[in-house]
Amino acid sequence: MKAATASFFDLPVDEKNKYAMGDSVEGYGHLFVVSEEQKLDWADSLFFITRPEEQRNMKKWPITLPGFKDAVEEYSTEMKRVTEELLAKLSILLGLEKNGLEKQHVVMRHSMRIIYYPPCPKPELVLGCSPHSDPGSISLLLQSDDVVGLQIEHKGRWVPVTPIPNALVINIGDVLESWSNGLYKSIDHRAVTNSKIARMSIATFIQQADEAKMGPAKTIIQDRPKLYKDDIKYIDYMRNFLTMKLRGKVHTNFLKLENEY
Repeated sequence: MKAATASFFDLPVDEKNKYAMGDSVEGYGHLFVVSEEQKLDWADSLFFITRPEEQRNMKKWPITLPGFKDAVEEYSTEMKRVTEELLAKLSILLGLEKNGLEKQHVVMRHSMRIIYYPPCPKPELVLGCSPHSDPGSISLLLQSDDVVGLQIEHKGRWVPVTPIPNALVINIGDVLESWSNGLYKSIDHRAVTNSKIARMSIATFIQQADEAKMGPAKTIIQDRPKLYKDDIKYIDYMRNFLTMKLRGKVHTNFLKLENEY
């Protein structure tokens, strides 16, 4: 998967720009650009939807690259299997039916972001990816095996996540935080740069249907106070998320009852 997708970033800029985002969130380019004065993250990325298959925009897939489409198909199939197993286990831990969290999605959507972090001459001045939490339910991250770049926020400190070869990093997202009424917290994370070695990561994001509601599952708030709103559609949350510069977990205030606007 890494080898098949890495070749995209070796293409000339003109070739990569054939898959530019334009007015879409899919494709090649930067998200979360809210001003011309903003310092951009030190990374190239390609983002596209993988599931359901009928929601794919193949114009944003560089399928002319040898092996690209086959590798993504095989990898996304495995990510679907792993996701279903993880959500089933988390459902049981939350006291829900085994398919409880899967049903909360209404339609479970998978998207993939392939990110290339080139060497940076002054890594102390710029990040590869600014601090944020992911807006979906869970995220599955495949890191480079030999380069540390991912960091998570823990007790006010940034802690490096050392890669384990052929292992996935699983992040809790904002949707699962709201469904669990805060029992599970989405993780604030960032990516740092280095001056010597290029790095690549492949993230799979699991999201719910646009019209599906966020908020605590009813069984979870039977014996505890409700802390999150239950009338926010996922599409409205995403609109709010995409209009903000990445700044940690600030965007999650939109979900919380104690932060009514």
